[in-house]
Amino acid sequence: MSGTTLPMRVWTGEVVRTEDLTPALRRVVIGGRGLAGYATTGVGDEYVRLIFPLGGEREPILPTVTDGHLDYGSIDLDTMRTYTVRAFDPVTTEVSIDFVVHDGGVAAEWARKAAPGDLVGINTPDGMYDPPAGLAWQLLVADFAALPAAARLLENTPSGVRTRAVLEVPGPEHHIPLDVRPGTEITWLHGGNGHGASRLEQCVRSMPRPDGTGYVWVAGETREMRNVRKYLRRELGLPAGAYKAVGYWTDGAETWRDRYDALDDATKASLEAIWAADADLADIEIQYDEKLARLGL
Repeated sequence: MSGTTLPMRVWTGEVVRTEDLTPALRRVVIGGRGLAGYATTGVGDEYVRLIFPLGGEREPILPTVTDGHLDYGSIDLDTMRTYTVRAFDPVTTEVSIDFVVHDGGVAAEWARKAAPGDLVGINTPDGMYDPPAGLAWQLLVADFAALPAAARLLENTPSGVRTRAVLEVPGPEHHIPLDVRPGTEITWLHGGNGHGASRLEQCVRSMPRPDGTGYVWVAGETREMRNVRKYLRRELGLPAGAYKAVGYWTDGAETWRDRYDALDDATKASLEAIWAADADLADIEIQYDEKLARLGL
């Protein structure tokens, strides 16, 4: 069910329209002639880098592409954020992005004010959801920031795949309509999302795993995902291809970044060295998580 890898490009899109889906979830549809030739992988949780104009400017400064990758040193990283593609219309070449809007934040502030004609940079997407062949069942667990990805994954789920989705949002006013197919069960939770303790880990631990080939996809606050990864990998012993646990946002991100930047060079180098180890990526992620936790990050 995984999509195809597309060559990296960067486009300048134009806001076509906006729609408020809940009191804190706003859809911005990006299109225009600048998106000619845009395509997606088709993977339900595919993500893009959005590049916003600097204050007072109309057009964003786009990063260059070097050896098939974005050159992050070519732009001001404060103007770039990562978001899920909620939908893509190949006929109109329009990309829908659902933003959680809140006080502060470059992306949230831009989305709150976005109006037709506004410009934004957007790159070729890439997806992470990659279940094994012969999928019989899946568990999708998401907080509010990951809700758009979960909704698209539900839409893309083939008939016959038993699906349990657990979705944690701040309150009932943040529920959205979902494409629920036969064999799909939806559970809404209220809380978490920076407003209280999350129950995502508890849900992952308590959910039964049916017989047959399955896949667990969990997405939420970065630090909440650490124990989820350890549980799936170390306690259940799942192979890396049987699950995906993704950090979508970091509570207190600015404070976290300041504390990370204050680390000495040797400590930063030791963190980077973890990624160069000759080990399974799933185990490297857990080692990195544990190192950050020991550093209080």
